[in-house]
Amino acid sequence: MPINVLMPALSPTMEKGNLAKWLKKEGDAIKSGDVIAEIETDKATMEVEAVDEGVLAKILVAEGTADVPVNELIALIAEEGEDPASVQAQKAGGEAKTAPVEPKGTPDQNAAPDGSHASYARVDQAPEGAKPNGAAPAAASEAGGRVFASPLARRIAKQEGLDLSAVKGSGPHGRVIQRDVQDALANGTGKGTAKGADKAAAAPAPAEKPAAAPAPKAAPAGGAPAGLSLEQVKGFYEKGSYEEVSLDGMRKTIAKRLTEAMQIAPHFYLTVDCELDALMKLRETLNAAAGKDKDGKPLFKLSVNDFVIKAMGLALTRVPAANAVWAEDRILRFKHAEVGVAVAIDGGLFTPVIRRADEKTLSTISNEMKDFAGRARAKKLKPEEYQGGVTSVSNLGMFGIKHFTAVINPPQSTILAVGAGEKRIVVRDGQPAVAQVMTCTLSCDHRVLDGALGAELIAAFKGLIENPMGMLV
Repeated sequence: MPINVLMPALSPTMEKGNLAKWLKKEGDAIKSGDVIAEIETDKATMEVEAVDEGVLAKILVAEGTADVPVNELIALIAEEGEDPASVQAQKAGGEAKTAPVEPKGTPDQNAAPDGSHASYARVDQAPEGAKPNGAAPAAASEAGGRVFASPLARRIAKQEGLDLSAVKGSGPHGRVIQRDVQDALANGTGKGTAKGADKAAAAPAPAEKPAAAPAPKAAPAGGAPAGLSLEQVKGFYEKGSYEEVSLDGMRKTIAKRLTEAMQIAPHFYLTVDCELDALMKLRETLNAAAGKDKDGKPLFKLSVNDFVIKAMGLALTRVPAANAVWAEDRILRFKHAEVGVAVAIDGGLFTPVIRRADEKTLSTISNEMKDFAGRARAKKLKPEEYQGGVTSVSNLGMFGIKHFTAVINPPQSTILAVGAGEKRIVVRDGQPAVAQVMTCTLSCDHRVLDGALGAELIAAFKGLIENPMGMLV
C-alpha cells in the first residue's frame, strides 16, 4: 500500500507553503532521515526529512509550486514489494498510509504530548456519528475527512478495532494521542466500528444536493466588519495611477496575525520617560573594559537596546504575575523571562527571542542579538528561535522616533515600544536640568494584565534603566 507524503506544518501558524525544491527524484530509494524536499514558509526555507522508508514513486506537486495547503498530498512512496510504476493515490474507501515528515534540525512542531510523531490516518467514508450538517466529530477535519492521530494511537486503535473518527483528540490541534485511545477503550467509545468500515464505505452515497448560490462576503470572526474588496478599493483611484504588488508569505502572515491581535487582544498602553545618563556612563565604562579576541577586536560592544532587553527580562521576574500569556481559558505563567526583539528586514520583520533574558549577562545578550540580527536578515533563523516569548521590544529610536505604540505579537501579552534618547529639560530638586531621556510605551493584553499590574511592570523596567547597576548584580 503506498505511503502518502503530505505538505507538513513546519510551524504552528503555517497554513500554506511553497514547495521550493525536490531533493529526491522519482525512483530514488528513501530512508528514514533522508532530506527529501525544501519548503519555503512565511519566514524561512526549511529542509524536510522523511521518517519512513520506500521508493519515491510519484511526485504530485512540482517544485516551484507556491501556496500549497498544509496536509495536501505532494508525493507517493512505494513500500517494499510494491511496483513504484503502478502506485496510485488512494481512492475513496481505501485505507491510505501517510508518511510523516519533519523539518531538519528543528523541534517537531507536530509532536504529540505522548512523545510520538504526529501523522494522519485517512478516513474516506462518513464517520459514524457525523452530524446532519456535515460537521465531522472528534478530530476529523472538514476537508477530506482526515483523522489526525499519532502513530502510537493509530496502532493501538487498529489492534483494538477502534474507530478513530469517534475519538475526541486532546493533542496539539485536536490530534488523537495514546491517552485518548486508552480513554475511549475504557469507555467503550467507537469500539468495534473500525472493522466494519469497509461495509460502510460500500453503502451508496446520499443524493447530491444542488449547489447553493454563492454567499455574500462574510464578516471576519468576532463580528468585526469585513474590509473593502479589491475592486472596491481600486474603484477609488484612477486606473494607471498605481501598480499592484503581490504579497509574499511573510507579509500575508504579518497582516493576518496582527489584525487578529488587534481584534482579539484588548490593548491598553502605558508610557514612561526614562532618564539615560547613568546607563550611558555605565555602557561607556563596560565597553571600554571589554576584552579583545585574537584579532584585537572587542569581545562585545553593548548597545542601549541590550540594556533594554535585560531590563525587561529582570522586570518580568520581579513582577511575576506579568510574566504570563493568555491561553484560551487560562493564563500560562513562566519561571524565566523570554524577550523577543523586533528585527526589520526587507518586506517584514523577525522577532527572535532571547531565552532566559533575566539570567544572561549583558555581553551574552549583545552577542546573541548580533547573531540573530545577521541570520534574520539572511532568513536563516530556525522556527524555535523566533517563536514563543512573553514580551517583545520594538526600538525605533535609531530612526529618530520619539514615541509610538506597538501591536502585541500573539501569543505574547506585552510589547515595549522604545523611542529615541534625546536631551530634554527635566526638573531636579525644584530646578531645571538637562538630561538624556527616552520615552517607552508598554502595550498590554488586558486579559492578562490589569492597569495596576502593567504599571508595576513598566515601573520596574524604568527603575532598572535609571539605576542600571542593578542589572549587574
